[in-house]
Amino acid sequence: MQLYLPIAEVSVNAFVLLGLGGIVGFLSGMFGVGGGFLITPLLFFIGVPPVVAVATGANQVVASSISGVLAQFRRRAVDFRMGIVLTIGGFAGSGLGGVVFDWMTKLGQIDLFVQLSYVLFLGLVGAMMLQESVRALLRSRRVGAQQIRRGHVHSWVHGMPLKVKFRASGLYISVIPPLAVGSFVGFLSAIMGVGGGFIMVPAMIYLLGMPTKVVVGTSLFQIIFVTGFTTLMHAVNHHSVDIMLAMLLIIGGVIGAQFGAKAGVRLKAEQLRILLALLVLAVAGKIALDLLLQPAELYSITAAVK
Repeated sequence: MQLYLPIAEVSVNAFVLLGLGGIVGFLSGMFGVGGGFLITPLLFFIGVPPVVAVATGANQVVASSISGVLAQFRRRAVDFRMGIVLTIGGFAGSGLGGVVFDWMTKLGQIDLFVQLSYVLFLGLVGAMMLQESVRALLRSRRVGAQQIRRGHVHSWVHGMPLKVKFRASGLYISVIPPLAVGSFVGFLSAIMGVGGGFIMVPAMIYLLGMPTKVVVGTSLFQIIFVTGFTTLMHAVNHHSVDIMLAMLLIIGGVIGAQFGAKAGVRLKAEQLRILLALLVLAVAGKIALDLLLQPAELYSITAAVK
C-alpha cells in the first residue's frame, strides 16, 4: 500500500515503514538504544530527505523509548536520579546542536554533514565497543562464573567534586561526568536525529561504572526527554517533522520494543554489547559506501532555506 508523505514529498510503502519501526523498536528494547542511529539511515535509504529523516526519526525514538522504559520499569531496572542528571545535560547539548544544525542548513551542506557525522561517530564507537566487548567475553570465559563488578572499580571519575549518591546504580560519584555525557548525547541527537544510546550505553558502563542491569532502562529514560526536545526544535524551526511518517514508525516501534525487552533478558551482557557493536559498524559501513559510490541520479533539486 503506497502512501504519499507530504513533508518528505516521497511515496513509500506503508508496510515497509511499519516493518522498519518494528525492527528499530525491537533493538531499542533489547539494547537500551533509542534506535535513531538505525532508523534515520534507513529512511535515507528509502529516499526520505536527510533533514526530514533526522527530525522524524527523533520523533519515532521517543515512542519506542517510552515503550522500552515501561518494560524495564516493571523489572525495577531504571535509575531515575541518574536519568534526570543525564537529561539536564542532554537539554543543554541539544540546544547547542540545534544551532549548529541551523548553520549547516543555511550553508546548504546539511545532507553531507549529517551523513559524515554518522560515518565518523558510528565507526569510532562501534570499533571501540566491539574491541572491549570481545575482551570482556574472553575474560569472562577464563574466570568462569566469577565476574568483575564494575560498581566497585574506582577511577578518576570518583575523585571529582559535587558527588551524589545514585542508589539504584550503587554509585557515589560526581554529577559532572553524567552531565558531560548527557550534553554530548544531546548534541548528537539534534545533529543526527538519534537518541544517542549507542554512545550513552557504553559511557554509562565503562565511564560511570553503572551495572549493566540498570543501564538499558536508564538510557531509555533519558532518551525520551532529549529526543522529544529535539523533535520540538526541528518542528518549530524547520517544519521538517512528517506526521504520517512518524505515526507509522511509532506504531511499529512500540510493538517491537516489547519483544526486544523480553529477548534482551535472555542474552548475557557481553553478548548484547557485541551484537550492538556489529550493528553500529554495519550501519556506518553502509552510509560510507553510499557516500563513495556514484549515485543513481547525479543532480538533485532542493528548496533553499531562508
